[in-house]
Amino acid sequence: MLITLRDIAEEDEGFLREVYACTRSRELAQVPWSDEQREAFLRMQFDAQHSHYHAQFPEADYKIIFHDAQSIGRLYVHRTSEGIRILDITLLPAHRSQGLGYSLIKELMDEGARSEKPVSIWVEHFNPSRALFDRLGFSQIQDDGYSLLLEWRPSR
Repeated sequence: MLITLRDIAEEDEGFLREVYACTRSRELAQVPWSDEQREAFLRMQFDAQHSHYHAQFPEADYKIIFHDAQSIGRLYVHRTSEGIRILDITLLPAHRSQGLGYSLIKELMDEGARSEKPVSIWVEHFNPSRALFDRLGFSQIQDDGYSLLLEWRPSR
């Protein structure tokens, strides 16, 4: 299982939109919108999120995740002197529950252990990936009513 990362590029926009859309599919299945309305909503929301990440975290690493040379997701990470923040980790549905996300998060935890920095991520209450973070030893440190800030701290 070969997992690689590379910086996002302009030509990745279509793929990044597809990755974003998969995060909203369950929610959009419940609204009585036309395909055009759904596409417009996804376009607007992706643009807002993409702009927000880049404006708030210009120094972050924005990567495409590859599995055996096939693009399968995105990983956005912001590193500071205080810690490692996973801004976003999303795999396309066909590549979930195979240990790929686990491997990527473990690599970030290993980096945190080496640098003695915590690793954190905001996860929505309803997001099934929360169970993975729980298994990896992340603890809840904040709840904004919609999302939880989870954090893992290296042993000293």
